[in-house]
Amino acid sequence: MLNAPPEKMRAAQCTDYSENNNISYEVLSVQNDIVPTPRLGIDTPPSGFEDVNAMLIKVLAVSLAPGDVRVLSGKTRKFQGPPSFPYTPGGDICGVVVSLPEEESEEEKKKKKKKGKGTNEKCKFNIGDRVAARFVNKPMGMLGEYALVSTEVCDVVPECLSAEGAAALVSSGTVALILGDRIRDGDRVLIFGAGGGVGSHLCQLARVQGASYVAGVGRDPQRLTEKPLGCDRAIDYTAEDPFAVKEWVDDPFDVIVDLAGVWPSLVKQTSRHQSIIKSASKGGRYLTTTPDKSEYELRSVWSAMKTFLFPALWRAMCTRGGVSRYHLPKYSYVMALPSEPNVVTRTLALASESKIVPCIDEQGPFAFDTEGVRDAFRLQGSHHAKGKVVITVSKE
Repeated sequence: MLNAPPEKMRAAQCTDYSENNNISYEVLSVQNDIVPTPRLGIDTPPSGFEDVNAMLIKVLAVSLAPGDVRVLSGKTRKFQGPPSFPYTPGGDICGVVVSLPEEESEEEKKKKKKKGKGTNEKCKFNIGDRVAARFVNKPMGMLGEYALVSTEVCDVVPECLSAEGAAALVSSGTVALILGDRIRDGDRVLIFGAGGGVGSHLCQLARVQGASYVAGVGRDPQRLTEKPLGCDRAIDYTAEDPFAVKEWVDDPFDVIVDLAGVWPSLVKQTSRHQSIIKSASKGGRYLTTTPDKSEYELRSVWSAMKTFLFPALWRAMCTRGGVSRYHLPKYSYVMALPSEPNVVTRTLALASESKIVPCIDEQGPFAFDTEGVRDAFRLQGSHHAKGKVVITVSKE
């Protein structure tokens, strides 16, 4: 039986922005028993989703993602906050349900609907369920002993998965699944950034989708060719130019999945009248979830449009209807932030069938103390994690 949550809890706290991702001792630390435990139905979830969809969980593990470091850097404060300091970081999580929202009467639901507010339907979860939940709106509020999570992008974790593995999958496995849905049976697939959180899981899902050949580009090619990733070939981009591999030029890929921002390099390479990917006119597809630079600032709506909207629209148009379609692949910027529970459900189901294995960086899981949390953020901010960066908050 679960104990009632205490009034105060242990939690990571950020007291200010940390410019240039320099995680300082003053900015990020774990505070013991002084942070108020979030209260279901009273406190507003810090990430901004509707509290009618919230439930309280006892946190077991938290998986970091690039957005966690971006929020801490302050480079996206216009859109991702935080609303105030100090705040608790972390967005993707595995934990045990402690408290559920009360179901509202039909009369209360009608009143809320008239005001345009969300209503509280019967929750599908039970107290004691071990669940994995992905952040909604903003990645914050999870790296503590207790957290309010949304029931919308969440599901029960299979017994075969560890808490750390579930946190890794709900964070990056879900994104990999959305990308994997665009891979077709028989495709030859090349993945840039294959060794990271999303890439490590996408290498596996490409096989599930029926890819005939999977190649990866990363800093540790040996790891990419070993199980569970299992690439047919992998190269270290610091030692070899992936755009000049003769085997790939002679037999171009059907799909490039870019998790590292290599479009400018691809355009430059195709200008030499050779390419490692088929043109759009021959069925070549280029999928990406990232702008050209991994580090970017969003200080205004205009800067966000210049970073994401305008380049993606122009490239998509040119490679579909312009002359570029005859020498460049069809460009698609994939919005791969899951907003529906079926993506989490499908990802966890694939793990229960051993079709996808959680990939966690060998330096982790990190301890839930000041030193461990700082080390985890430093590794995430380095852009060179081998798999997911995961913090163990409590034991099951």
